[in-house]
Amino acid sequence: MHLSQLVGGGVICRQGEAARLLPGPATIFELAEEAVRRAMPLAEILPRGGEKVDLAALAASNRLDVPLRHPEPARMYLTGTGLTHTGSASARDAMHAAQAGEASDSLKMFRIGLEGGRPDPGLAGAQPEWFYKGPGTEAVAPGAALASPAFALDGGEEPEIAGYYLIGPDGQPWRIGFSLANEFSDHVTERINYLYLAHSKLRPAAFGPELLLGELPKRIEGRSRVLRGGEVIFDAPFLSGEDHMSHSIANLEHHHFKYAPFRRPGDLHIHMFGTATLSFSRGVTAQEGDVFEISAPPFGLPLRNPLTVLSGDPERAVPIRAL
Repeated sequence: MHLSQLVGGGVICRQGEAARLLPGPATIFELAEEAVRRAMPLAEILPRGGEKVDLAALAASNRLDVPLRHPEPARMYLTGTGLTHTGSASARDAMHAAQAGEASDSLKMFRIGLEGGRPDPGLAGAQPEWFYKGPGTEAVAPGAALASPAFALDGGEEPEIAGYYLIGPDGQPWRIGFSLANEFSDHVTERINYLYLAHSKLRPAAFGPELLLGELPKRIEGRSRVLRGGEVIFDAPFLSGEDHMSHSIANLEHHHFKYAPFRRPGDLHIHMFGTATLSFSRGVTAQEGDVFEISAPPFGLPLRNPLTVLSGDPERAVPIRAL
């Protein structure tokens, strides 16, 4: 079962090929709050009935939003973990290469995950890398532009899976579902020095169009493409799901929500689980107007977003006024 959020209000439920506009709730966030209050699976509280809709046509006309938004964007966290996929080690190691004969810190982190990232149920395993993207204002809808700031050295895609979590009144995190994500980053800045990773991640990210309810499939086979002027300039498969990861989903969730500030009642978290494929690592430099397309069958419709570059003088300092 999949849910989609209409821009301006309205929730669509798709089962198989049939999609319907649910009567009543305006947002998936409202439904999630009700599910938490009743301690019931979200799928079990959905209203019956509703008119049939053409989900693909709504997506094509940019009518679908990020699956969940918090009504207070400052209470919505966009975060993620890296070096979690068995296919990502070589690309990151090349970006952060140490002196000849030495493993980079990226490769060391990856090995830590391989050795201890899949603990027995109920136990904590090795810590993954962690990063912060920004508050809910940085969540970009399907079809909307991913904006690269004027000071950025690059703006490239990272095809990922994201989990959505609402914190209950008692501080209990509740997982709502999963969607595709584009963890848009500045890989040139990251490549200068791995300590610039935090800077490179402070960019918007795109999510959706559909929210998958239930458990994440163990094996996910998707595609990541970059289109320029309607022509495909990059096309590569990506693998995700626990069968292709060095960490279990439970371990990644634990190491995010073990921090008390991330268990504040009423907050919403979108947490990304890492990637295995980057066009940047294949020598592609994205340009304004390029379109990123991320797809995987378990998630229904693809996630597409164009790249735009914001204007401004990167050498000009931000003015600060004293009170």
